[in-house]
Amino acid sequence: MSWRSVLGIGLLLAALISGWAAWRNRANTAPTAIEQGSTDFTLTDFEIVTLDKQGKESMTLRAPSMARNRADQTSNITKPLFLLPDTAGQHWRLSADTGWVSPKGEELRLRGNVAGDSPTDGKTPPTTFRTDSLDVLAEQDLARTDAQVTLTRPGLSQTGVGFRANLKSQQYSLLSQVKTRYEPKAAR
Repeated sequence: MSWRSVLGIGLLLAALISGWAAWRNRANTAPTAIEQGSTDFTLTDFEIVTLDKQGKESMTLRAPSMARNRADQTSNITKPLFLLPDTAGQHWRLSADTGWVSPKGEELRLRGNVAGDSPTDGKTPPTTFRTDSLDVLAEQDLARTDAQVTLTRPGLSQTGVGFRANLKSQQYSLLSQVKTRYEPKAAR
C-alpha cells in the first residue's frame, strides 16, 4: 500500500470521527432558559424623543440609565425626567426617583419623589404637583395614584389622598381627605 492510500484512509477516518462528534454534540445543546433579571439592553445618559402621528414631539425622556428586562420586556429607568409639550410648545416637567415601563409602553409607573412642574415661560401660572407614586395609562389618557398629593399654584394649595387626572381634558380629582387653601391677591 502506498503512502497516498494510507494518508487518504487516515483523512477519511478523521473526517468521519469529526462529523460524528459534531453531530453528537449538536444534540446536547439545548436552548438555555432566559435568566430572570438579565437585560436586553442598557442605555446610559440618554434622551429619547417620541413623535405623534403628525410628526410633532409628544414626549421627551431623559435619564442617567434605563435597562430592558429580557424575560418580560419591561424597562426600568433611574431618575427619569419626562418633558411633555403643551399646545404652545412649552414643556411640563415630570420626574421621579424611578420609573417602570410596560412592554408595549401603555403603562408608566413613577415611584419616589414624583414631581410635576409647569413651564417657566411666564404665560403659565407656576404650578407644581408632588406625590410618592404615580401611574400613567397612556392609551386611556389617565394618570392616577392612591398616595397623598400636593398641588400648588399662586394663591392656591391643595392636598388630598388619591388622585385621578384625565390628561386629554386636563381635569383632575382629589379623591379623599381634600384640603384647599386659597390666598387672595390682596393677602399675598
